[in-house]
Amino acid sequence: MGVFVFLPLVLPLTAWPVARLAAHHLHPRTATRMLTAVAAVLALCSTLCLALLVVVGTAQLPGNPLPDAWSDPEVRAALPYDEVAGPLAIPALLAVLLSGARTLRRHRRVRRRAERALAPLPSRSVAVTADERPYAYALPGRRRDRVVVSRGMLAHLSSRERRALFAHERAHLERRHHRYLLVVRVAARANPFLRPLSTAVGYTAERWADEEAAGRVGSRRLVARAIGRAALVSAGALA
Repeated sequence: MGVFVFLPLVLPLTAWPVARLAAHHLHPRTATRMLTAVAAVLALCSTLCLALLVVVGTAQLPGNPLPDAWSDPEVRAALPYDEVAGPLAIPALLAVLLSGARTLRRHRRVRRRAERALAPLPSRSVAVTADERPYAYALPGRRRDRVVVSRGMLAHLSSRERRALFAHERAHLERRHHRYLLVVRVAARANPFLRPLSTAVGYTAERWADEEAAGRVGSRRLVARAIGRAALVSAGALA
């Protein structure tokens, strides 16, 4: 087997060309699903590879509780430089597990904080805050999904643009885009080479929501104008 044992660790280097091709040549729905699945599989294989390196590479360390069979010479012969690779894989595997757990915990914490902040508002599908800062986002919830938008954002949009913006955010909720984004974010924590896939899924998910919104309001131009204007307002480029 030789150096091919390390292949799952470096195979994610192909993420950049894969992400680029999928984002530009596939429908955003297909691209989002495919890239998320690829990221999840590569991250899982990479993590399992680290675990294998830890198990086989440290099997003969004093006090190791692993079965004696793992220290068999034939098993260790399949792993080049096992004396070095095993100990190095331990902190790498711990970093992957801790980083993934931290990402999941941060995701839950942000959602809970947002839900608590919106608790005083009426329980409707669209929550309008009194904030003059312009923003709009989709907030998935345990009981009710909501589109959150500030008065500052609404003040800069026409009624048709508001409808397009709401359709865009509702598409994020209905198609559960937050799940795809969370999977690729955790995958990128498992292997930094997968970051291009995380960026690409963020892009394709936005395009998917644009397509859904265009189908509902009947105009791609209106959706593009509404989303573009909302982005400029949020960035402070429009007064």
